[in-house]
Amino acid sequence: MSTSYALTESTAFTVTHARHMASKVATDLKRVQRFYGDPSDTRIGNYETELIELLKAGFLSEVTYGYQRNGSWIEPTLRYTSKDLQGMAANDDDPGKVRAGADVSNASFCSFLTYSSAYYTASEATRAALHRALPFSRGDSGEPGVSGYFSPDRTYSAGGQALNRQSVRSW
Repeated sequence: MSTSYALTESTAFTVTHARHMASKVATDLKRVQRFYGDPSDTRIGNYETELIELLKAGFLSEVTYGYQRNGSWIEPTLRYTSKDLQGMAANDDDPGKVRAGADVSNASFCSFLTYSSAYYTASEATRAALHRALPFSRGDSGEPGVSGYFSPDRTYSAGGQALNRQSVRSW
């Protein structure tokens, strides 16, 4: 006689998971603030709130925070791409490792966000409710270029979702 066992694991993404991942992004932004002066604590809090709302709704594709000069992202810029792990595992790295000493003279701190396809297929009422919950509104613009290249360096994950971080590096 033989016995076999099967283990099935199911993880539902919750607001707690969204807060966990968003707090790591906020920690990265605090490090950028410490080294370069921006963004302010208020903006970091607003970005964190926005990220929590978008993650829990499944509406985030990609968000970039960093400095732009002449219409292009420069170092230090961080890009986070949302990914559904579909049952696979991913690292949940510690935040940080933002490089100090980049030249941000004549540059401005900015953010650029791309919504997921789920956002565009959601009802108008659902999108309107989301925007009412957000701390600020984003305008429409084209995606900036990059002066250098994006290099993958961290992954933050929880509840079957991940944020893959890339940092701008100079040539």
